[in-house]
Amino acid sequence: MSVAEPVFRVATLDDRGAIDALMKESAAAHFPRFYEEPACSSAVEYIAIVDPMLLEDGTYFVLEAGGEIVACGGWSRRDKLYTGSGDAEGDARLLDPATEPARVRAMFVRDDWSRRGLGRRILEECEAAARAEGFRELSLMSTMPGLPLYLAYGFEKHEDVDIPLPDGLTVPGATMSKPIEP
Repeated sequence: MSVAEPVFRVATLDDRGAIDALMKESAAAHFPRFYEEPACSSAVEYIAIVDPMLLEDGTYFVLEAGGEIVACGGWSRRDKLYTGSGDAEGDARLLDPATEPARVRAMFVRDDWSRRGLGRRILEECEAAARAEGFRELSLMSTMPGLPLYLAYGFEKHEDVDIPLPDGLTVPGATMSKPIEP
């Protein structure tokens, strides 16, 4: 029996529970390949969480197969770099497409759907949507599980960083960017 090709769509606020479950399942499966405990548990709690602003803005996407969300991710025209960064003043500020990069945010794929091009598909949609709004560059904060995807897609790694989590733990990551092709 063949599995149907996942269907792409814009996520809605009604998807919040299913996206949250997917994020946590994905992080719990992928993060132990790169991080030690208790950093994995902390990352599942603080990184794998839905940012409702992305859903409200219509810049977050899902891929569904068999009625289940199997991948999610999106982009933002706002200043917040990643959900686990906490709530800082200015996070909701709209970025200037002429001088600032759009943000790629919260990419997660269910473990049994990994390595099938779903992450690339979401990145392509993010890039197209950001281009349509006049952005010329994408930036992101990558955790280690996402690094191979972003490098393969053409992102350049700029700096290795320790991503601080609200409980005082950190996980290794990297800042990255990619020009948006005209």
